[in-house]
Amino acid sequence: MTSPIITLCIGPEQRLFAAHEDVLLRSTFFEPILRKQFLESSSKRIDLPDEIPEIFSSILEFLYKGDYTPRLLHNKRRDIYELENTTPDSAAASGEQTVYHHLSGQHLLKDTLVYCAADKYGLDDLKRFALKKQGLQSGIQCSTILASARYAYANTPDSDSKLRAHYLALIIRSRSTFKRSGTMQMEMEMGGRLFFDLFVAMCNHMDDLTSLKSPR
Repeated sequence: MTSPIITLCIGPEQRLFAAHEDVLLRSTFFEPILRKQFLESSSKRIDLPDEIPEIFSSILEFLYKGDYTPRLLHNKRRDIYELENTTPDSAAASGEQTVYHHLSGQHLLKDTLVYCAADKYGLDDLKRFALKKQGLQSGIQCSTILASARYAYANTPDSDSKLRAHYLALIIRSRSTFKRSGTMQMEMEMGGRLFFDLFVAMCNHMDDLTSLKSPR
């Protein structure tokens, strides 16, 4: 590549990343910043103090390689998709599933953070990748799922229902665990759009079960 190198200062600790201008211009978020900055200044540096370095690293990895760690692999023998070099137990034990979000003070699911960042940066292909990867995760604590679901609701528009629907389906599938969860009770008492949507989704689920049992 021959395009200029851009320095990016990420997060409260100001971690430095470098990327080619042409690569960053794939994002609708960066295009106006780069155009305006280079008309007004010779500095090739962008400061993003609220971003999470681990998530921004995944975004750059995707922009350059078309995927981010752990990679999504197609198992041709079983005709399924898998995450590279991970099992549910090993991923959970190593903490690869979550990233610390400094603004909320919580560990949230990495793929949710990537999805929301991709939405902000206008990277629809990355959103699809992140959603598919999150669907392959398992063994996640109830508290992490609920905190990540709240984050997803707060950081995606109402018109973008795919990630929200994923969380609703996940909670319904794991309802036997969630109904015993003290965290779930506390979260429901706090309320919010998430739980109204969950109520509607569970009503629809019960309607579907009823229609399957009804004679035709």
